[in-house]
Amino acid sequence: MSADEGTEHPAHGAHGRPPTRAEKWASYKQSPYVPAFVLLFILAAAAGLFAGSYTYTMADPTPRRIPAAVVGDVEARGGKQFVAGMEKALDASLRLHPYATRAGAREAMEEQKVFVTLRPGERGVAMDIAGAAGATVAQLLAETGAKVAKATGAPVTITDVKPLQRGDPRGLALFYISLAAVIVGFVGAIQLSVHARALNPLERIAFTVAYALLGGFSIAAVVDWLIGALDLPFVESWLILSFTMFTSGMVFTMFNTLMGRWAMLPTWGLMVLLGNPSSGGAVSWPLLPSALGHIGRWLPPGASVNAQHTAVYYQGHQYAFPFLVLAAWSLVSCTVFWVWRHRHPGGRDHMPEHAATAS
Repeated sequence: MSADEGTEHPAHGAHGRPPTRAEKWASYKQSPYVPAFVLLFILAAAAGLFAGSYTYTMADPTPRRIPAAVVGDVEARGGKQFVAGMEKALDASLRLHPYATRAGAREAMEEQKVFVTLRPGERGVAMDIAGAAGATVAQLLAETGAKVAKATGAPVTITDVKPLQRGDPRGLALFYISLAAVIVGFVGAIQLSVHARALNPLERIAFTVAYALLGGFSIAAVVDWLIGALDLPFVESWLILSFTMFTSGMVFTMFNTLMGRWAMLPTWGLMVLLGNPSSGGAVSWPLLPSALGHIGRWLPPGASVNAQHTAVYYQGHQYAFPFLVLAAWSLVSCTVFWVWRHRHPGGRDHMPEHAATAS
């Protein structure tokens, strides 16, 4: 054994000196701890915002603007006090629109322009409500009408002329199936980005279409055929759900292209924190804060709920607007993804060469 053996040589060179603070920070930023700590705060904030957004819109719905039809001379049947009492009880949120005939008012109700009709009845005032227009609004109108009738002494007959289906007494089923389509839509896109990362742009769009069609069919089949909660116009409801899933999936793909691994943040914020509470599915738009009521119709969840609601309860009166909203979000998302596809973290071009060529 030589004299040099068993003795430690002093460290020398760049590898021997202690790392500087800047080098330590650079090394730390490359570790998994930075995104993990960031996620701690993001998840905590998301939990609070998620609870707050739904509680804010659903815990205490307040009437803000309720369109109402007034047929003929309601005041001649003692309705003057009743109408005044309704406006007072609803804090002047009732917006009265005169109609010459009951048929005209009913058509306005079918087109979802009014939520309640006040007309002369056989005895006093007849109040027609539409449960299908929104269970929360219908319940509020019925309860308020009964209280006002008792307070004013005006004879009032309250009738639900468009009730909800028996399997959906609270009117929430359409909200839940739309919510399922929205969430599974972007979760599907997330899973494609993780487990099918090598898909090229056209392949990624094609598989998004495929799982949207199958997923929409599955939701409609379970709710209608298996559970029997709703009697759906099956093909129309299936296609609306599929369109929603595709739009939601492509919205995530767009953000994934622009923001990489943090794409979940704007997707969750847009679709879940803002879009679902303002969709009008759980709380009808006349009871939502006015800004949310307007914004919600321009977002995919609100468009999906509106299209589905009209398809199920107002057949023959479907509007193009919710489909145009979904189409616009899909088109923008696909365009952004395609134009900046080189920035998307997926695709075979981004894989290591030995992995891309291996067979």
